[in-house]
Amino acid sequence: MISLANEYTDGKGRHAKGWLFFDAECDFCTRSARWIAPILGRRGMAVAPLQDPRVGALLGMNRDLLFRELRFLLSDGKKYGGADAVVAVAREIWWARPLAWFAKLPGAMKLLDSSYRWVAAQRSCAAASHTECSVAKKG
Repeated sequence: MISLANEYTDGKGRHAKGWLFFDAECDFCTRSARWIAPILGRRGMAVAPLQDPRVGALLGMNRDLLFRELRFLLSDGKKYGGADAVVAVAREIWWARPLAWFAKLPGAMKLLDSSYRWVAAQRSCAAASHTECSVAKKG
């Protein structure tokens, strides 16, 4: 079990059960994070930007890898990215659990992953150096 004590606590100074890391330079990502933050907060979790310099070290990723997708980290050390992160978050929210159940069906994760990649490629993002942003700008 990893300790987030030295890295992150929730807004009240308690250790969060999990963290959802998002790209704060992406308007779509920021709006989504603002929407989900209170929902996760009621469950002892929090959101934070991927741009925080501690996140790369916490997740053990360099900047290029870190910004490829949404990241979700649980206090037990389990790490998720992209569609897997979305499904892991859905497991934590009672009304979103049907998405987690759907993900168990044959072929469902492949569909969710390709849907996640499509949305990521379409998002509006100010940081053209990020992989998805440069892909979206080419299209």
